[in-house]
Amino acid sequence: MTGYTLALDVGGTKIAVGLVDADGTLVHRAQQPTPAADAEAVWAVAAELIAEELREAGGPVVAVGIASAGPIDLPSGTVSPINITAWRRFPIVDRVSKLTDAPVRLGGDGLCMALGERWRGAGRGAEFLLGMVVSTGVGGGLVLDGAPYDGRTGNAGHVGHVVVDLDGAACTCGGHGCVETVASGPHLAAWARDNGWDAGPEADARELAEAAGRGDPVALRAFRRGATAVASTIASVAAVCDLDLVVIGGGVAKSGALLFDPLREALASFAGLDFIRDIRVLPAELGGDAGLVGAAALATSAR
Repeated sequence: MTGYTLALDVGGTKIAVGLVDADGTLVHRAQQPTPAADAEAVWAVAAELIAEELREAGGPVVAVGIASAGPIDLPSGTVSPINITAWRRFPIVDRVSKLTDAPVRLGGDGLCMALGERWRGAGRGAEFLLGMVVSTGVGGGLVLDGAPYDGRTGNAGHVGHVVVDLDGAACTCGGHGCVETVASGPHLAAWARDNGWDAGPEADARELAEAAGRGDPVALRAFRRGATAVASTIASVAAVCDLDLVVIGGGVAKSGALLFDPLREALASFAGLDFIRDIRVLPAELGGDAGLVGAAALATSAR
């Protein structure tokens, strides 16, 4: 297959569109903030970026891949991202299809992150892979036996809503005690403030990481608590899916050893079975480009 694949990555913070070549190289990208507006205003940003990238391609594209925050609904081609309240059952596949003659494939952003890392990042060659994004929320996607695993509706691998605290806080998903309520950036910072971190109400996970780097004991406890929740999630998913690799990206993962050292320590305590103890946990390599590269992988045979 020759030519470019058009990739669209839709999230609550940004909308990005790019062109990916047959080798998985992101050759061009453009992005804009996701507007806090009505459904058509959000779509207008996506449509503008798609038009820009089609002009950049200089001709037809061979396929289109869409990575979207979830939940998604593959049978209907619609998306209802939790963090884009204006989009409820938004017909994104139909809308994108009207802008190009190429076949369009939709996937969750966590799945596309996993595929991107498997194709061009830290997960190269992994056959049983969990990709996780630990950022404003916690997301994930599964590659099983070398193939993307969508599940019945397209939401398989939505590991941010694995329950890690039976008496835990309410979650935006409607449940409670999800790993997202413990390990996401906003919840890390909120817990630290509630437990004595001397920071203003606007202080975020980046500032928490800076405080932890200076040795602030509350900040260090917050990261250990979040890392333990992520480790619990990994152990649970690994027990079900027999994983060989977990790749973790996102803003919180950029804290490096502050997250990964206590995570690996906690995982060792949860991993009682031999096949769980063998799991490797690595930081992602592609950063914010993983969703675009993975969307292209989903849309083509390069996965």
